[in-house]
Amino acid sequence: MLAALAAVDAVVVFNDATPLELIAATRPDVLVKGGDYVVATVVGAAEVESWGGQVKIVPIVAGYSTTRLIDRSAVQDAGK
Repeated sequence: MLAALAAVDAVVVFNDATPLELIAATRPDVLVKGGDYVVATVVGAAEVESWGGQVKIVPIVAGYSTTRLIDRSAVQDAGK
């Protein structure tokens, strides 16, 4: 679902405890986290900002989450 968004260049699954190595390897222009974070607590924020990228904190909207979308999609797929 995320990869289908026009603004998304890539979606990568990782197994590390944090995405720091992935962030360093891919050097994103923008790193986005939910409103339950502040820039100071975002893993990789300093690295992204060091190469001129931006860290964006987006507000949480009650009732909407990627986890909820995935859960709904899984239920719909199971019903097919």
